[in-house]
Amino acid sequence: MVTLKDIKENEKFSTLIKWAAKCMEAIGYTEHGMRHCGFVSQTAKDILSRLEYPERTQELAAIAGYIHDIGNSINRKHHGMTGANLAFPLLMEMGMELDEICMITSAIGNHEEETGNVVNEVAAALIIADKSDAHRTRVGRGKYNPDDIHDRVNYAIKRSKVEVDIQDRIIIYSIEMDTSSSIMEFMKIYMTRMMMCEKAARYLGCSFQLVANGQAINNNPVLAARKLNEESA
Repeated sequence: MVTLKDIKENEKFSTLIKWAAKCMEAIGYTEHGMRHCGFVSQTAKDILSRLEYPERTQELAAIAGYIHDIGNSINRKHHGMTGANLAFPLLMEMGMELDEICMITSAIGNHEEETGNVVNEVAAALIIADKSDAHRTRVGRGKYNPDDIHDRVNYAIKRSKVEVDIQDRIIIYSIEMDTSSSIMEFMKIYMTRMMMCEKAARYLGCSFQLVANGQAINNNPVLAARKLNEESA
């Protein structure tokens, strides 16, 4: 079976990731290179691991996460669908089973909030992992532009993490921001992305909770009920 290790050692995928990063840098986007690929890959796998999906499904999520942005090597617009088309023949060439290829390419092709939908568990994990990668390390060293809202928001985020509360089946995305930006600016960029994460979490049989600077941003019935119980105890 094709593994993430095989993908990482494949020069064609490495070249596509490199060029995707170069193209995104050229048009002024935040980091979309190996760091982002690695983060999304590991986070997608961790989500399915915590929810006790089969190990092979976890590995497919890791692979999808690692190569999900290769379409940016052609154009930012519709890069999910372009990336899926690029990945398909390369995965066939590596000898991956067709069912597994379709799981991966459908996830890649559906990870953009403009056109994507949650079509399977790998897609769900990929969406949450990709949309939760907001952090100051995504701003290129020496390239911070205070007039760019994306730079301001990402640079303001000192800490971010994705956790899975398996008992209550809640996927929690928490961020800590300094005052160089604001929660309002974060939501201007991330509103549709967070809504997509809510859909993805529901597909996985979970709810989604966004927490910013210790405050819940979206209403979570499970956590609200728990808080009421604690207050009345």
